[in-house]
Amino acid sequence: MINDMARSARAALPALAAAPTAQKAQAVRAAASAIRARRDELLAANAADVAAAVGLSAALVDRLALDTGRIEGIAAGLDTVAGLADPVGEVIARWRQPNGLLFERVRVPLGVIGIIYESRPGVTADAAALCLMAGNACLLRGGSEAARSNAVLLDCMAHGLREAGLPAAAVQMVPAGDRALVGEMLGAHGLIDVIIPRGGKGLVARVQQEARVPVLAHLDGINHVYVDASADPEKAVAIVINSKLRRTAVCGSMETLLIDAAAPAALKLRLVTALLAGPCEVRGDAAVQALDTRVKPAAPEDWDTEYLDAIASVAEVTGVDGAIAHIAAHGSQHTDSIVAEDAAVAERFLSRVDSAIVLHNASTQFADGGEFGFGAEIGIATGRLHARGPVALEGLTIFKTIVRGSGQVRP
Repeated sequence: MINDMARSARAALPALAAAPTAQKAQAVRAAASAIRARRDELLAANAADVAAAVGLSAALVDRLALDTGRIEGIAAGLDTVAGLADPVGEVIARWRQPNGLLFERVRVPLGVIGIIYESRPGVTADAAALCLMAGNACLLRGGSEAARSNAVLLDCMAHGLREAGLPAAAVQMVPAGDRALVGEMLGAHGLIDVIIPRGGKGLVARVQQEARVPVLAHLDGINHVYVDASADPEKAVAIVINSKLRRTAVCGSMETLLIDAAAPAALKLRLVTALLAGPCEVRGDAAVQALDTRVKPAAPEDWDTEYLDAIASVAEVTGVDGAIAHIAAHGSQHTDSIVAEDAAVAERFLSRVDSAIVLHNASTQFADGGEFGFGAEIGIATGRLHARGPVALEGLTIFKTIVRGSGQVRP
């Protein structure tokens, strides 16, 4: 099945690669309109998915659930994607050699992309739209827990493709429930060009271990907020609470708060009590436990845990260098933020914390493609190759080099 799907997706690539921007944008906008028109149907399908989600954690149920606002967010994200600059065909470098040869490095689609994900039905629309606008075909494999929601969203994407006269094989859904199909996707060397996993640690680890095609992935979002002694107290409290509690189940949620040991005692106490009032369970080191009797002792594994829940680990560190060292030892190179008014301290943190996203005086919850102005994202890559941070249109292209000559031969 996977080989047949991948071959039909590959057969669609020439039409996608040659499609003008306006045609691709028409397909994505028509899909957004269909999502809005079928909102009630999508809500009913999602309600059935949520009702059947027995045994899922609260974090996964939160990722699964849709409401009117989230559905509008999905549709609005597609509209934004449709209006982005088309990367395909962009000349990103041009130079001429002394022999007269003209070199041009040009963006081209990656090809057939396999996307394996859990819980979030919005990924179906986001991934399909981003792949389409970047000239790629995609095979989507969502989790069985979102099967009803995904079916409606896939049908909306198919409607958009039909409206724009693009091949239906550009976006296909691999049936959920059969784990063997995931193995077939991971082994489809030569048919699938890139695999992108988006889900829990177990899923991503399996993909990285078994894949025979390139993988673009991230693991945990063990994100930190460091509050420096120079921090504005109002900013610090607002950023910490938003980073942790706006949505605890997203990968951009703060998991560890680091507080400068030199910060005012009143600010330390205020940060901890604000979290506790959240309500949020706080697990702290000895210095933090001394601030409030409700703080639980942090175990060694707490510093390496992505809670995706209303739980935060909190530690005192010695200045910005102590924060940088803690993040290097325990972070996942996803998203880390500093709250500081001292510009030199902020720049030291921004330059030395080796994460995909590093922020100054802003919440870690901005780790999202939509907030970057990308409309949507495939995921947030934390690796070293190809793309890093929110992966959107540019991250779904590669380049080729075109060489123009006038009869040159190599001596």
